[in-house]
Amino acid sequence: MTCTEFLALLDDLIDDEGSAETRAELQQHLHGCEHCEVTLNTTRKTIEIYRSHEIYDLPPGLRDRLHAAIMARCKKGC
Repeated sequence: MTCTEFLALLDDLIDDEGSAETRAELQQHLHGCEHCEVTLNTTRKTIEIYRSHEIYDLPPGLRDRLHAAIMARCKKGC
């Protein structure tokens, strides 16, 4: 399985869906691919944070820099 194939099936792994064979292939790929393991863990953590509705305070200045960067990008055409 390639990383592209893994990413296409990531939802199935997170939702514990798909065939047992597909899930086994996904798990096998994870054992040999650190990049996909990080992607899976980051995606799971993002979902967990989103579902928990936790609010994080940004360090001083970061909010302004982030807002400015987003606005600059949007002015270029999102």
